[in-house]
Amino acid sequence: MARRKIVAGNWKMNKTVPEALALVRELRGAVAALGDKVEVAIAPPFVALQPLHVALEGAPLQLAAQNCHWESSGAFTGEISAPMLAELGCAYVIVGHSERRQFFGETDATVNKRAKAVKAAGMTPIVCVGETLAERESNQTLAVVERQVRGALEGFSGADVATFVMAYEPVWAIGTGRTATTAQAQEVHAAIRGLLARLYDEGTAGRVRIQYGGSVKPDNAAELLGQPDVDGALVGGASLKAADFVAIVKAAG
Repeated sequence: MARRKIVAGNWKMNKTVPEALALVRELRGAVAALGDKVEVAIAPPFVALQPLHVALEGAPLQLAAQNCHWESSGAFTGEISAPMLAELGCAYVIVGHSERRQFFGETDATVNKRAKAVKAAGMTPIVCVGETLAERESNQTLAVVERQVRGALEGFSGADVATFVMAYEPVWAIGTGRTATTAQAQEVHAAIRGLLARLYDEGTAGRVRIQYGGSVKPDNAAELLGQPDVDGALVGGASLKAADFVAIVKAAG
């Protein structure tokens, strides 16, 4: 099954609103010139979502959020709900990013709750999974990733999951300059797809798009994105420079 590749830029805690608007002005025309073979999304900080929603009207760029709470409203100081993000025009929400797991106590169970909230609000979750360096070196990669996938998708139907985006992000490759080899990336992506086939069916597994994330750059993007089970990229640092991000999108096409 031909899956449309998806490249998403996770800006993390970077860019003021004026800086975000300036970057989007650069991206808008450059991405439009590449055609529609690749779906492109950007995930700016929460404070930039509203102005970028306005600035992106009519542009071939989807808006994504970096996280959300699982409740739709309530006494959760500092949190943002999925309905609020949907109202701002977000198409995607990243859930379970390793930095959320590492620094903010995210668990497989809370990733699952957030994914359910995203789906209920009419958006698509980008569900992140990946192992630490210690887990990689002790040959636990596939077991860890399987546990995370099973936990994140608990209670979802195959019809739900078929529309989701998964993101394999080896924690040891995020922001370190180290990148999984194409063989390492393909092995885990294929394992995730095989697990989805066992949990649901081959049709569902064939429809799910699985991104690779972890020090994706213009010089390694084409090789990574050329793997049969790598359906796009979740890009960190390189998404903060228009030329680099556009080069990665181009490599996906």
